Amino acid sequence: MTAVPAPLAEIGVIGLAVMGENLALNVADNDYRVAVWNHTQSKVDKFIERNAGRSDLIGAKSLEDFVASLASPRRVLLMIKAGGPVDEVLSQLTPLLAAGDIVIDGGNSFFRDTERRGMTMRAAGIYFVGMGVSGGEEGARHGPSLMPGGVRAAYDILRPILESISAKTDSGPCVTYVGPGAAGHYVKMIHNGIE
Repeated sequence: MTAVPAPLAEIGVIGLAVMGENLALNVADNDYRVAVWNHTQSKVDKFIERNAGRSDLIGAKSLEDFVASLASPRRVLLMIKAGGPVDEVLSQLTPLLAAGDIVIDGGNSFFRDTERRGMTMRAAGIYFVGMGVSGGEEGARHGPSLMPGGVRAAYDILRPILESISAKTDSGPCVTYVGPGAAGHYVKMIHNGIE
């Protein structure tokens, strides 16, 4: 008798600090399977232990296992420190992805870095979305305001997930496509300055 393979995750989160953990739980609470990976394996193990019994969370032992656990087109949300760490993860992640996959940088990256990364990823046929996330720890867990920018086609694929996890008002979900390129991180920079 052959074992039935586990269903693939609809989205994956890389980075299990407070924001990454809370966004992963928010997505899972909205009926999506979520794969998680962190460069420190103990963070993955502890996160899965704290959420034992949840079949909607998949803890990956390696970046390769993480990518293999995702349904196509793969959707990967980076919740890691802005700057060099994003470039380092992208250099490891990109060769494992395929054309049509989507990488979302949900950190506070500088918009010019997002523009550069988007051009590099586009050359590999991969969509790159820079997305501002507002609301802190509580928002990430129960409904953030989201500011995604990049190629519109990528947003259209992500839209059902993003709308389901975002904060809600009488006007609807607190997420909209804010524009091409690095528009998402540019808008987040203005938002941070106003705040």
